[in-house]
Amino acid sequence: MLVGPGQSTRILYHALKNDLRIEKVIIEERVSRYKFLKRRAKKLGYWTVLGQVLFRLIVVPCLKAGSMKRVKEIKDHYGLTDSDIPESVTCRVASVNADETIAILKEINPDVVIVNGTRIISRNVLNSVPAKFINVHAGITPLYRGVHGAYWAIVQGDIKACGVTVHLVDARIDTGDVLEQAVIPFGKEDNFTTYPMLQLAVGIPLLKKAVRDALEDRIELKSGAEGVSRIWTHPTLWEYLRWRLSRGVK
Repeated sequence: MLVGPGQSTRILYHALKNDLRIEKVIIEERVSRYKFLKRRAKKLGYWTVLGQVLFRLIVVPCLKAGSMKRVKEIKDHYGLTDSDIPESVTCRVASVNADETIAILKEINPDVVIVNGTRIISRNVLNSVPAKFINVHAGITPLYRGVHGAYWAIVQGDIKACGVTVHLVDARIDTGDVLEQAVIPFGKEDNFTTYPMLQLAVGIPLLKKAVRDALEDRIELKSGAEGVSRIWTHPTLWEYLRWRLSRGVK
């Protein structure tokens, strides 16, 4: 596994460990918040990034606090656990694109690398070993690349594309060949903070199938959803309030 730190990584590990032999969990360090915001501001503009920060500081904590029961229901229903990953199988690197990451991959020489929650992986890393790199993406590609694909699909009224994709990883953002896709069963009790948990829960069986197919050399590529490909980012405070008030999207 080649992953970022966080709850989704822990859930994935425990969901996969009994069905697949996980040789090593390579965890990259979190990107500096300052560098992350500075880079995003240059790309999106300071006003947009300010709105995103306010959304994360004001709205997200409230949604999380009100969704604790719902999150537990999802975890219990799908049998998800987010306890710590044993240190015996982990190693930590500064970045997925660091030379030390390539060295570890070459030493392990895996058949499949499961990717989750990392920065964009460079071609040097992807080409360092003859393995398939497979990712669970929280959105239906190519329509909802980037982040929070379920939330944005609901905002767009695109319910049939509110789901999850398992795909091969390339050096761009969520453009790899599609292996599996499915919609998620969300309800009125769900919101911005619970959609990702549903996407992960629905995506895990798809990921297991994709990994088995890769190990048995019987991968079948699927056509992604038809439509305009777009990279989505975090909503701003004013975007969230607009869609919450006008369309009831939580």
